[in-house]
Amino acid sequence: MASPDSASLRRLMVGVVLVPVIVTMALSAFAWSSSRLAPRDLPVAVVASMPGADKLTSGLQRGDAFDVHSYDSEDAAREAIRDRDVYGAFVVSPQGVTTLTATAASVPVSRVVIEVGNGLAKKIGGKDATARTVDVVAADPQDPLATGFSSSVLPLVLTGVLSAILIVMLSKPGLLQLGSLIGAAALSGVCAGLIVQSWLGIVGGNWVANASVMGLTVFVISVMSAGSAAVVGRSGMVAVSLLMVFMGNPFAGVSSAPEMLPEPAGWIGQMLPPGAGGNLLRGTAFFDGAAVGVPLAVLLVWAGLGVTGLLFGARGSAAEPVGDGEPAPVKEVELSRETAG
Repeated sequence: MASPDSASLRRLMVGVVLVPVIVTMALSAFAWSSSRLAPRDLPVAVVASMPGADKLTSGLQRGDAFDVHSYDSEDAAREAIRDRDVYGAFVVSPQGVTTLTATAASVPVSRVVIEVGNGLAKKIGGKDATARTVDVVAADPQDPLATGFSSSVLPLVLTGVLSAILIVMLSKPGLLQLGSLIGAAALSGVCAGLIVQSWLGIVGGNWVANASVMGLTVFVISVMSAGSAAVVGRSGMVAVSLLMVFMGNPFAGVSSAPEMLPEPAGWIGQMLPPGAGGNLLRGTAFFDGAAVGVPLAVLLVWAGLGVTGLLFGARGSAAEPVGDGEPAPVKEVELSRETAG
């Protein structure tokens, strides 16, 4: 049996070391973010329509759990929820407390808001009092806990990564590769729309808009990976893939909310394609396109960077002299003939 050479041993050792590094990254990102869920500057509304209500709700403004916004009426608070300015509201009146929630925005946040509303109700009506709860923007009836919706992000991330790997392996950087990435992403968006909306029915809203968002998310991740491969080689594609899977996905906050994640995970997640894509899809699926400007801008910026890297890498490949390596075989043939003679 032939013994492995030093180069093979070095590659093997790198692989052995990389495995625990990847495991450490995955566990750290997923476990840390999910085990430290708590409200952090969570935007909520307060409607104080009775004397002394300000004192009752003043406790919400202590610490950094809530970012409290005051509104003059319940209708205004409801509109703020629909516009995604706040996650919920507390309407304090002589009749008691009405808690406004939006399970479509986040089921865990809705539970926090309901718990706080019940606490306010007890201050007014005694220990047995509870708040009346109104779900202003409810999650889809087919997915009341929004588990199906939150589970839709990771498949989009994996689709973007895998499509980039396949297309980079089968083509060179350039317009053809870019067109292939666009086509694969578009088809992925159509398939995703058929599954999550037409079949499972876990999202509402405009079908074309939702499919476009999912296709855009796949494209951004795939073109970032392909662009990195074109500029710095396959190591760049590997780095982007790991970033999307082990940081972008757990920091996306789709299953909870960015404001529920430990800092700065929530902010980082919204600046990466998985978090921006999930936030954008939530806006088109449940909130009639409210608050989609920032996540759409994030996706477009990353897409622009990926396309630029891919085309820049294509120019670099085209600029390399194709014939540099061609004379060598001819010289070798001539030398061999002279030796034979």
